[in-house]
Amino acid sequence: MTPGIMFVSLIFVGISFLVSYVLKNKFRTYSEVPTSSGLTGKQIAEKMLRDNNIYDVQVLSVDGFLSDHYNPADKTVNLSPDVYEGANVAAAAVAAHECGHAVQHAAAYPWLGLRSRLVPAVQFSASLVQWVLLAGILLINRFPQLLLGGIILFGITTLFALITLPVEFDASRRALAWLDRSQVMQPQEHDKAKDALWWAAMTYVVAALASLATLFQYILIYMGARDRSR
Repeated sequence: MTPGIMFVSLIFVGISFLVSYVLKNKFRTYSEVPTSSGLTGKQIAEKMLRDNNIYDVQVLSVDGFLSDHYNPADKTVNLSPDVYEGANVAAAAVAAHECGHAVQHAAAYPWLGLRSRLVPAVQFSASLVQWVLLAGILLINRFPQLLLGGIILFGITTLFALITLPVEFDASRRALAWLDRSQVMQPQEHDKAKDALWWAAMTYVVAALASLATLFQYILIYMGARDRSR
């Protein structure tokens, strides 16, 4: 890794740590704010799915902290124990957000479909990209095409990170709209849920910007090497 790339990486590692720290604090704070409806995350998820006429998606509990996700392959909303069992603002916000992805899936939301189709390519590139980029940097003067291959592989993961942004923001938008429409929250609870989801979205924004900045650095290195070889 070159000094420039290392510097950029350190900056975004710091930003990512800060955003993650704030998000965890927000989650813990809002976990102590009970919802007026008294519904748990599991019940919130099941109600949102029913209200959107979705009956083929299961709501499951999975291990971990903030490990919540929607799996389009088996149509499951997977909630961490704190969310699954919690009857608080944080649990309601996260559960509704993950169901937002289920609603996207049912509505054939194009960005979600594109992200799902990219998963195999991302898994393949992720298994090789670090080694190809390292070899490309070491052999930059003798074999610059190797670095170009690494840039292409890294570009796939960057594209995935960028496509993830509209998917996550739209899921939060759907979640907040439903929480407001269904009246399972009071206005002050809704504002806290919106705040929690905004910080969750920022983790994806930071990841995408970090990936884009790193990709740009590698492209500059490749272009410099190509110019020197002329």
